Amino acid sequence: MKLDQNTIAQLAEYLESAELQNKAVTKITDRYPDMDWDDAYAIQSAIRKRKEARGTKIVGLKMGLTSHAKMKQMGVANPVYGFLTDYGSCADGAEIKTSEMIHPKIEAEIAFVLKQPLQGPGCHIGAVLAATDFVVPAVEVIDSRYENFRFDLKSVIADNTSAARFVTGGCMREVAGLDLKNLGVVMEKNGEIVATAAGAAVLGHPAASVAMLANMLAERGESIPAGAFIMTGGVTEAVAVAAGDSVTVRVQGLGSVSMKFI
Repeated sequence: MKLDQNTIAQLAEYLESAELQNKAVTKITDRYPDMDWDDAYAIQSAIRKRKEARGTKIVGLKMGLTSHAKMKQMGVANPVYGFLTDYGSCADGAEIKTSEMIHPKIEAEIAFVLKQPLQGPGCHIGAVLAATDFVVPAVEVIDSRYENFRFDLKSVIADNTSAARFVTGGCMREVAGLDLKNLGVVMEKNGEIVATAAGAAVLGHPAASVAMLANMLAERGESIPAGAFIMTGGVTEAVAVAAGDSVTVRVQGLGSVSMKFI
C-alpha cells in the first residue's frame, strides 16, 4: 500500500460525500497517482465501514466490468467488485429519483443467490452452480461520482465501482435446466430496444463472474457467505437514463424487470 490510514479515511469521506450529496468530483488518482490496488480496495472498505457505522445494511456484492462490451466501453481489461446497500435496493416497477444521482446509467444483469458459501482460491463454475439457490434478472443503476465520467480503474474501485441502485424482478429459477451461457437478454428504453446480449457476455458464463469474485475475495482473506446476493455484472454496455425514461429488461426464461426514472 502507498497511502497511510489517514489519507484512506479522508478519501473515503471525499467519495462518500460525493455520492450522498450528488456532487461530481475529480478522480482521486489525479492527487495520488502512485496509489495501488490495495489502496483502492482499502478506500472502498472504509466507505463500507462508514455506512455500516450509521446503520446501513450491506445486502449483497457486485462485480463490475465483466462483459467484453463494458470493458471496451470503459477502456479496461480487469473486472472489479464492490458492495450493495439496503437503500440502493429497488423493487420491480420502482420509480427511481434521478435527483439523487449525478449521471445514472443502467446495465442488464443476471443475479445469483447462494445456498452455500463459496471460498477461493480455486473456485470454479461448477462450484458456483452447486452452491446456487436461484438466479433472477436484475438491473443495476450505476452512477460514477467522477466528473464527466473521467476515471481510471483504481478510482472506480475506490468509488465502490459506481454502485448506486439496483432493481430485481422476474422469476426466481434454479440453475438446473437453465442454459445460463446462452440466455438472451433484451433491454428496452421507452419501448425501443437499446441493447441485446446473452449470458456468455459475462466472462463466457455468468457463474464465472461469481467464481472470480470468490477468488478475488480470497486474496484478502474473505469469502462469500451462504445466502449472499451477487450481481454478476452488466451483459451489455451501460445506457444513460434521465427523468421520464421507462426501462424494461427481458431475460429468456427468467421474465422481466422494469423501472421508471423520475
